[in-house]
Amino acid sequence: MCIFVFIKNLKETLNLGKKLSHKLNPQSIVLLQGPIGAGKTSFVQGIAKGLSICEEITSPTFGLSHHYNSGKIPLIHLDLYRLDNVSSAREVFFSEEEEAIQRQAILVIEWPELIEPVIDNFWKIEISYANNFGRHYEIRDPKNLLTFS
Repeated sequence: MCIFVFIKNLKETLNLGKKLSHKLNPQSIVLLQGPIGAGKTSFVQGIAKGLSICEEITSPTFGLSHHYNSGKIPLIHLDLYRLDNVSSAREVFFSEEEEAIQRQAILVIEWPELIEPVIDNFWKIEISYANNFGRHYEIRDPKNLLTFS
């Protein structure tokens, strides 16, 4: 199942992330694709808010991953932007996936293009700029059960 959502501002981005968090389970994998500045990290902040994570959510671009443990479900936020080598990206992904399994965490991955072929079951969020303002979100649910009401 795929749904399309138009988002006008940061508040709506955070709210959409929060709504999605209620659909996620431990070991869920969420892939976030979109251009620089599209709001991927802001969307992760919304997910974290929905999970009652009290830590500040920042982009893990330089550290590759951030782990958040204070919520109802742990969250691992991975950013593969700086990796241009498939084997390096896969090595980082498999390490973080193992950690997510052990900790029963949700794994959210920004810039997942290099590792998507090795993942079987995942949510996929594609973000694009709207013509004048805002963002378009295309959300794919791995179990085809998605509804937002």
